[in-house]
Amino acid sequence: MGLIKNISEATTRQHTPKIAIVAPPQDYVASSGKVIKADNIDLLVRAMSMGKLHHAMMGTAAVAIGTAAAIQGTLVNLAAGGSERSTVCFGHPSGTLNVGAEAKLVEDQWQVTKAIMSRSARVLMEGWVRVPNNF
Repeated sequence: MGLIKNISEATTRQHTPKIAIVAPPQDYVASSGKVIKADNIDLLVRAMSMGKLHHAMMGTAAVAIGTAAAIQGTLVNLAAGGSERSTVCFGHPSGTLNVGAEAKLVEDQWQVTKAIMSRSARVLMEGWVRVPNNF
């Protein structure tokens, strides 16, 4: 990929490249214990970050997956069924994620004109705030 000039430099680049493994959809159990049915996703994705399996999905990888799914003939597109698409829902260790992209072939080169990603947030804090009546 041209990220390093010699193999000794690899130890200083543990965060790149990001590697993802894709497969056609199948039922699985997310880390929360929730059953994810193959009928509810377009493909499965597992990604490596810093040399370890990521517990969910990195945003940068999610955008790349959405983009690759939009380009017919890529491995991601084929794992998702091989059809023309602008969105894809994929299963990852913590659940599912919807992503998408629009890409077009211009003079024999793919150009991405739009990338779409949604994120879910977990509850980080709950509490009460008391406001005096005369405030």
